[in-house]
Amino acid sequence: MGVSHISNRSEKQSERWSRRGVLTVLGVVPAAVLTGCSGSAGAAESSSSGGSSATASVKAPKVPTVTVLPADGTKKAAFTTPVTVTVADGTLSTVKVTGNDGSTLAGTFNDAKTTWTSTKNPYSGTKYTVAAQAQGAAAKTATFTTKAPGETFVGYFTPEANSTSGVGMPVSINFTHAVKDRAAVQKAITVTAEPAVEVVGHWFSDTRLDFRPETYWAAGTKITLSLRLKDIEGQDGIYGVQSKDVTFDIGREQISTVDLSSKEMVVKRDGKTLATYPVSGGNAQHTTWAGIMVISERFKQTRMESSTVGLGDEYDISDVPHAQRLTTSGTFVHGNYWASTSVFGSENTSHGCVGLHDAKGANDSSVAGYKFYDSSMLGDVVIVKNSGDKTVAADNGLNGWNLSWANWKAGSAV
Repeated sequence: MGVSHISNRSEKQSERWSRRGVLTVLGVVPAAVLTGCSGSAGAAESSSSGGSSATASVKAPKVPTVTVLPADGTKKAAFTTPVTVTVADGTLSTVKVTGNDGSTLAGTFNDAKTTWTSTKNPYSGTKYTVAAQAQGAAAKTATFTTKAPGETFVGYFTPEANSTSGVGMPVSINFTHAVKDRAAVQKAITVTAEPAVEVVGHWFSDTRLDFRPETYWAAGTKITLSLRLKDIEGQDGIYGVQSKDVTFDIGREQISTVDLSSKEMVVKRDGKTLATYPVSGGNAQHTTWAGIMVISERFKQTRMESSTVGLGDEYDISDVPHAQRLTTSGTFVHGNYWASTSVFGSENTSHGCVGLHDAKGANDSSVAGYKFYDSSMLGDVVIVKNSGDKTVAADNGLNGWNLSWANWKAGSAV
């Protein structure tokens, strides 16, 4: 019985230890499993960490970024600086800048093709669209509008577009505002001739610029005046507005020489004598200017008043026939119906003009005044000599031919 009892306890104890052992083993297994999982997780982290490091070492390519100046959407952009397009992290392939007036701005790339700069500034008061393409990126489009200038100036030119003039006609430009930067304005104006000849500008004042060749234009010359004054700053804050080309032609050559000693005018056409007329010039108190003069205005009939030339009320003739202006100060070559026919060719009796016999009403084609007027055109040359007066000032009318070529060129700003 005792043995059985002991045996029974032993079996139970063995059973208990067996269970505890099992539990112990079971307890160890989860620990081992956890340890195994912990080790496996650590390995995974190490692997993952190693993978991130590898990915970071191979950087993703950067996308090119294009920048336009003036910036997209600018409403009052400056028109005094060029347009620029730049790219970061890339190179530019094409750039096109188009204005709403149909104009385009040409430009150049730098050596690296990372910057494009327009060769000229944009025009004022114009909306522009910029289309830029960088390699490997989507096209960039930007728009901006330049501001309008404040004060502006224009140049009124002689002769008129599409006109035909005599060989003495200069290209004369009168500006509506005084020009401070003469070089900038003169560079924006070119006068070219066919057949080609050197043409030089000469400033008579801050508001007048004339162009001429060394000698008279050749008969049949075609002349082009190119005005590129738009946005040229003539003086602080005052900009030009013109951008145009005009042409005019030179007709036949007619040069008339008035000798007030012999009181005779000889008219030559293309080098040959066309006519000879008796004339009357300025008297001793009112001598006629000497020198080379150019016909600048023509009137079949016009009124002449002495008060307009500083001579009080000495005369007022409402219907002077066939009057052709030679100076701004009031010298004309014109018909005269009120003087005796015996005066012409024998006496100088005028107040400074050159007179030819004419008829009242300006319709008698048989008289000298009519004939000379009929044979003349704007730009014809009239040379006066032996008048007893000094040479007319070069800026008194279109009379720059009285300056030597050296003196003429000295008046250029470029």
